[in-house]
Amino acid sequence: MTTLEKLTTTREREHELEQLSPFELKDELIGLAQDRHKKSSLTMLNAGRGNPNWICTVPRQALFTLGRFGIEECRRQMDDPTGMAGIPLPTGLGSRLREFLSTHSEMEGADLLSKIFEYGISKHGFEEDAWALELTEGVMGDQYPVPVRMLSCCEQIVHEYIVKEMCGGKPSVAGRWDLFATEGGTAAMCYLFDSLKENNLLKSGDKIAIGVPIFTPYLEIPVLDMYDFDVTYIYGNGRSADGNLTFQYTDQELDKLGDVSVKAFFIVNPSNPTSVMISDESRQYLVKVVREKNPELMILTDDVYGTFVPGFVSLMNDLPANTLCVYSFSKYFGATGWRLGVIALHEDNIYDRMLARQSDEEKKRQAKLYESLTLEPEKLKFIDRLVADSRDVALNHTAGLSTPQQIQMMLFAGFALLDTENKYKQASIDLLRHRYELLWNGLDIKIVPDKNRASYYCEFDIQDWAVRNYGQELFDWLQKNFEPVDVVFRLSERCAVVLLNGGGFAGPEWSVRVSLANLDDEDYSRIGKVVSNTLAEYVETWQRETGRDITAHGVSCS
Repeated sequence: MTTLEKLTTTREREHELEQLSPFELKDELIGLAQDRHKKSSLTMLNAGRGNPNWICTVPRQALFTLGRFGIEECRRQMDDPTGMAGIPLPTGLGSRLREFLSTHSEMEGADLLSKIFEYGISKHGFEEDAWALELTEGVMGDQYPVPVRMLSCCEQIVHEYIVKEMCGGKPSVAGRWDLFATEGGTAAMCYLFDSLKENNLLKSGDKIAIGVPIFTPYLEIPVLDMYDFDVTYIYGNGRSADGNLTFQYTDQELDKLGDVSVKAFFIVNPSNPTSVMISDESRQYLVKVVREKNPELMILTDDVYGTFVPGFVSLMNDLPANTLCVYSFSKYFGATGWRLGVIALHEDNIYDRMLARQSDEEKKRQAKLYESLTLEPEKLKFIDRLVADSRDVALNHTAGLSTPQQIQMMLFAGFALLDTENKYKQASIDLLRHRYELLWNGLDIKIVPDKNRASYYCEFDIQDWAVRNYGQELFDWLQKNFEPVDVVFRLSERCAVVLLNGGGFAGPEWSVRVSLANLDDEDYSRIGKVVSNTLAEYVETWQRETGRDITAHGVSCS
């Protein structure tokens, strides 16, 4: 009969390390997994990273083709043998771009670039030379970003993409969302925290709510001394009628947001690590609570995984006046290194209204802060304050995401808009679902269908598994004898498999997060099997020590 091997990492050491963020703990786990790899034939599998192992090719090809055109245009003005060239000139630039793309139609990405150029003219009414100049100067990066918030034409293309993906293509209100292009979703959230505090919309000691489990920085940032918010947690602990965990927010949890002392609500939707979007029912109830009880609740939602769920609808569509939406292009397009993010805020919003109602003393303080930007600083919109604050105001004139980054962002967006059959979207969804199935087949556990599942991550709750299959006695024994992180240390040290502990995301303490994005398909079968075998070893040891039947509750752990 199997007995659990003693680990080199003691329980006392596990207890110390589990206080760390899972992203810091992972370094210890990787070291153990690497040691195991060196001492055996096992390949190390790191399923702790969320970086996808695929990329979207065609928009990248379009960027490189556009870059070649840009070089030719610069050399048209000056072509010095030292490598010095001029800058693109607008007159006739649109015609020259068309001619270039026609002459070089065989170049990869040329067809997409041509279609996006014509789409901007026909759909959005862009003046062709101005549009061509934005593209050419943008890819060359020879000018500061103007406007600093986002290039004008690029913003309109990305706006259309955001409405399509975040609003189901059917915005609930008239008007537009203003966009601020940022250095990924990470920078976006940092800017939002800073500007909310700088503009006195959130003050130290204010009560905020965080939907959990959640990406750990959203847990760590609000409690820093510079913010020191009073945090209330909204737990995604819902279950289906048959008792399965859905990780949805129950009505009872969402009712916490009806407290008007709660100033802001931070969420990731679909969530990380549970990888489910807020269900239609929960979303509708949340809207009801906000509108009836807390109409000026500020909502910050990170919707980076929304594109992996068919029919996804963001809170930016349900509560457009309340919601600051952060979207990153990193995961869907395989572009984490590009650092492409955007903040979307509807032009009619509570943030500008609350700024307008602040005390004369507070308005005077802020006027002094922004007086170098405008003669009427009190009228400066919150979205533009975000831009200024991101560069300490004084450097606002050189703010903005680099123009080559903005062009690549626009090309990603244009590619998705022109993919009217959603072929790329379906391929990415199918890939993740296949890996999800392989993981659970390896676990030898039946998959429970869930239309809200993004499948980018998998959160496996060991406590729930133990109690549902073997009773409370097994879980009590686990708690008595092991730390909640023991399983991730055991997987690393014995199997060379790195997973993250779910408790570090404010999820169930006895849970693990598996990233389904960054390994080969067949690796997920192996991960499922080694997790299953490890759990079986716990059960068999418990059975040996207590004399209980290993097949209790009719479940085999082999």
